[in-house]
Amino acid sequence: ASAIKINLEDRTMTVNGFTLNEGDWVSVDGTTGQVFAGKIPTSEPSLEEQKELMTLLKWADEISARKNIRAEVAPGFPTRGLQVWANADYPKDARRARAYGAVGIGLCRTEHMFFEPERLPIVQRMILAETSEARTEALNLLLPHQRKDFDGLFEAMDGHPVIIRLIDPPLHEFMPDEEKLMEEVITMRVKGEHEGLAEKEKLLESIKGMHESNPMMGLRGVRLSISMPEIVEMQVRAIFEAAADCTLRGIKVKPEIMIPLTGTVKELEWIQPRLERIGKAVMQEKRIKFSYKFGTMIEIPRAAVTADHIATQAQFFSFGTNDLTQMTFGYSRDDAERNFLITYVQEGILVKNPFQTLDRNGVGKLMQRAILEGRATRPELEVGICGEHGGDPESIEWCHIIGNNYVSCSPFRVPIARLAAAHAALKHQPVKKVAAKKPAAKKVAKKAVKKVVKKTFKKTKK
Repeated sequence: ASAIKINLEDRTMTVNGFTLNEGDWVSVDGTTGQVFAGKIPTSEPSLEEQKELMTLLKWADEISARKNIRAEVAPGFPTRGLQVWANADYPKDARRARAYGAVGIGLCRTEHMFFEPERLPIVQRMILAETSEARTEALNLLLPHQRKDFDGLFEAMDGHPVIIRLIDPPLHEFMPDEEKLMEEVITMRVKGEHEGLAEKEKLLESIKGMHESNPMMGLRGVRLSISMPEIVEMQVRAIFEAAADCTLRGIKVKPEIMIPLTGTVKELEWIQPRLERIGKAVMQEKRIKFSYKFGTMIEIPRAAVTADHIATQAQFFSFGTNDLTQMTFGYSRDDAERNFLITYVQEGILVKNPFQTLDRNGVGKLMQRAILEGRATRPELEVGICGEHGGDPESIEWCHIIGNNYVSCSPFRVPIARLAAAHAALKHQPVKKVAAKKPAAKKVAKKAVKKVVKKTFKKTKK
């Protein structure tokens, strides 16, 4: 860093005699951090070309799929290893995830679809609607777009499960920036530009009315669904219509609808029956049936400690560990990582950044309790994780220990997650007790593990 010289007046940067001007391209090696001048041609890696890696991943999947690689600690707990799913918002992401070996979609964030240029104005029109009829009219325009998105996801996954999260963020995120809009209004007033001014002023007042002191803990997730049920009703109709259309074309579907930010079972009792009625109505209209699930994201500590109640409604849990970590620690992730987390790790106050590796003693225990109590109510409860921790090897190990069915991560982290899942399975597999003295038993156990690993690898080489 000391070798870098920046000239603010000329807008240049000089490093070891080499000068870069503002706007010049640079390329960064994301693995080593090395910086290159210019725009270096890149290509997407192809797993199929990596024969040795493909063989290793095949072994890993075979290990994870073995029966009784995990002890059934309670009814409903999986005895095979973890499956690896992926987070994917668009069909192209789903296809990439499949290519990397994902066997399901653990998180499809539907709100990302709303930001498409041709859709955002419709979304804003829906938000600004003053009557339920006007809101429904705008949502009817969004319906075919959402249906097309889900159709593509189901087709790409062809029979593998797809978890679709209903709208989660606060509505202000879809609106123009308040400060920029205010500047535009002031400029128009000063210049005497009256055309379009009234509309912008009205928009500004609406945005001001949406202001929240802490929007990430405000009107979002299931709270938004209950306040404006028309939005999620449209989304569920789009999901079921897409699933029905795919089924009629011979494409297998496994839709799983996820209600976010649940804090009390009463929220699910209010919204879930309404959504299920829409799904059943669509299947009746299309004269077709397919299996589906309704579940929830466990990202509020209260949901984790009342999981036995939540599971009376939810058919699956997906831990949103990003928000669960924020709410358990009381940290704002952006502020914490910018201001004090590095110091906390350096000083040993925290062993690791809890937003990168799961905090087993706090967040991890909440997860463990939620799984135990959730399955006590519903033994067949499907459990996964869809936060960034889903691609972290240490976090994956904890998910294996506490009884997750799967982890879900970015498509590009799927190969790492597959290896980590197999490693966790081998490390924690139950070993048959051998009748011998205690010291000898330990040696036999270690030999048994080595023998299993050796036998597995020999078998896969044939």
